[in-house]
Amino acid sequence: MSLSQQNAIAQNLQNVREKIAAAAQLCGRPSEEITLLAVSKTKPASAVEEAIAAGQYVFGENYVQEGGDKIAHFAGHQPALTWHFIGPLQSNKSRLVAENFDWCHTIDRLKIAQRLNDQRPAGLPPLQVLIQVNISDEASKSGIRVGEITELATQIMAMPNLTLRGLMAIPAAETDYARQTEVFGQMRDALNTLQAVCPQADTLSMGMTDDMPAAIAAGSTLVRIGTAIFGARDYSEKQSPA
Repeated sequence: MSLSQQNAIAQNLQNVREKIAAAAQLCGRPSEEITLLAVSKTKPASAVEEAIAAGQYVFGENYVQEGGDKIAHFAGHQPALTWHFIGPLQSNKSRLVAENFDWCHTIDRLKIAQRLNDQRPAGLPPLQVLIQVNISDEASKSGIRVGEITELATQIMAMPNLTLRGLMAIPAAETDYARQTEVFGQMRDALNTLQAVCPQADTLSMGMTDDMPAAIAAGSTLVRIGTAIFGARDYSEKQSPA
């Protein structure tokens, strides 16, 4: 990686952090309430290294094998890194997530939750998990409907190797800020409903490069940012879905 690329990642991280702080200030929230998840999918370990050098320790991966390879590469790193799986998860890949990641954002059915619970190694702390909600009701996206959250949450809460932390959503692309805020507000309301049965649920994973300010205004506690940190992705050798 060239020196200019190294400097670019550090500068991009600074820019994103400043945007998070500005968005939080506008809605009267402490910026410390919002975790920046650097989405490093399709990027080499060297790019992750540069982000680490700039003080970023929380990363998200969409592909199981690629993420597992990076986790192995950085095993034992101090300060410790936190790895979130944020891609769609096929049941035949669940073991790799259970054995390697700290978080999984994309639980949308009981079968996946049960497999993750059963496959989580005894020596690891419980896997932190989020229920994925298809808030825009798009046929092309994973996730359950808002009305189904409580039932799935109750089932997950009975699993000793999982800790339910909240909800995740990828709304339909929308350029209008008011509309973005309205949809994200539905997720905030959904989290409030979830907290009635799961008081420890404290996480709303929502907001990406193009809609981060609206997500923060609506209560996001974790924003998933990739392109604005690492630059455009090259999918010429894209892996098959997780």
